[in-house]
Amino acid sequence: MTVPLLKIGVVLSTMAMITNWMSQTLPSLVGLNTTKLTAAQGGYPDRSTGVLPANPEESWQVYSSAQDSEGRCVCTVVAPQQSMCSRDARTKQLRQLLEKVQNMTQSIQVLDQRTQRDLQYVEKMEVQLRGLETKFRQVEETHKQNIAKQYKAIKAKMEELRPLIPVLEEYKADAKLVLQFKEEVRNLTSVLNELQEEMGAYDYEELHNRVSNLEERLRACMQKLACGKLTGISDPITIKTSGSRFGSWMTDPLAPEGDTRVWYMDGYHNNRFVREYKSMHDFMTSDNFTSHRLPHPWSGTGQVVYNGSIYFNKFQSHVIIKFDFRTSSISKSRQIDNAGFSNAYHYAWGGHSDIDLMVDEGGLWAVYATNQNAGNIVISKLNPNTLQIIKSWTTNHPKRSAGESFMICGTLYVTNGYSGGTKVYYAYSTNSSTYEYIDIAFQNKYSHISMLDYNPRDRALYAWNNGHQVLYNVTLFHVIRSQEL
Repeated sequence: MTVPLLKIGVVLSTMAMITNWMSQTLPSLVGLNTTKLTAAQGGYPDRSTGVLPANPEESWQVYSSAQDSEGRCVCTVVAPQQSMCSRDARTKQLRQLLEKVQNMTQSIQVLDQRTQRDLQYVEKMEVQLRGLETKFRQVEETHKQNIAKQYKAIKAKMEELRPLIPVLEEYKADAKLVLQFKEEVRNLTSVLNELQEEMGAYDYEELHNRVSNLEERLRACMQKLACGKLTGISDPITIKTSGSRFGSWMTDPLAPEGDTRVWYMDGYHNNRFVREYKSMHDFMTSDNFTSHRLPHPWSGTGQVVYNGSIYFNKFQSHVIIKFDFRTSSISKSRQIDNAGFSNAYHYAWGGHSDIDLMVDEGGLWAVYATNQNAGNIVISKLNPNTLQIIKSWTTNHPKRSAGESFMICGTLYVTNGYSGGTKVYYAYSTNSSTYEYIDIAFQNKYSHISMLDYNPRDRALYAWNNGHQVLYNVTLFHVIRSQEL
């Protein structure tokens, strides 16, 4: 773009030089450089002048000059004799020079037109190139932004898919195990058919043992199918709005088929009365209930109803009580040694929630903290009949930093808070004695959760959320490990 502009500058400079030469040379060629101005003779000494050439007979003569009423100059010129001009060599040279000047003027005009046209073309091209450069820059920036967005989206998708890889590997082993079961059932069926045709041809005891073994393995397989790893929690389903800000409610996971009674406990301390609703429908639509009075007030909201009895933490103690609803009496009580109580190691929301009792597919559990474990969570598997600790696991998660927790298939899941934005972010597996940090969305609809427990029969989470009784469905990945069968 700079080269055409440089050419234009050279042309314009040349034109200026030629014009300057003409202004200095032509007067000397025509004899005007020797003129003198003198005062005119006549009645207009201030307004007219005479131009006297060196040789009046050989040149043009300005006879007189004056100004008209509008201020324009009016001159009287006397031409030289024709005979003399025709023989004058300088006149001939002047004529030739004037022709050359006219030719040069025409050439300069043509050159000027071309230059102006080229200049307009260059300026137009310059504008177009700048616009094109801007568009290229915009396209480049947009391309970079799109690539960055696509990269982030792909990376996020890979992070979502990464945890599924080990699950898919487990499913491969599960498929092989199911095929093995089908093959064994097919073989046994064939043997039984042959046995019907030839009674006594096969050892009955051996056949019975094979059938029993297969039945036991199939039962274990079905039990494993009920378990899995938590991968999702549904949006909340509000069942009822009642009670204070804190409390607990539940159903019995071991209740007989058709027994859908609901148990309801308002408050977290200094209360002994448990409400019994005949069904979930009654709980949702009426206030018809039966009241049970416990022998001691409970502490916190970690109570659980299991196989017809309620298990709760006695107020201001580390004693666990099993109260049988059928006999309305205490059937067992036992203290959990070293367990904190009276708000020593509560959940983040407080409320004397030091000891949390819960059930899953594997049975009864107690979650608490001790001084010996620096206030971190301890998980203990309990015998539901004797309340003795079968086995305990110590974790590295502080009890006071947990919002709430629940057990599913031997894994303790912990939320990061109890108010506002909440998620399940920590999981400790008692099956492998390992932990991991996870990220499972959990909608805290009413902004304050004081109770969260899993029911293995309903495959749902029961929650008390700021005076609302809420349910959450859960999604589990079912994993079968053949070495465990």
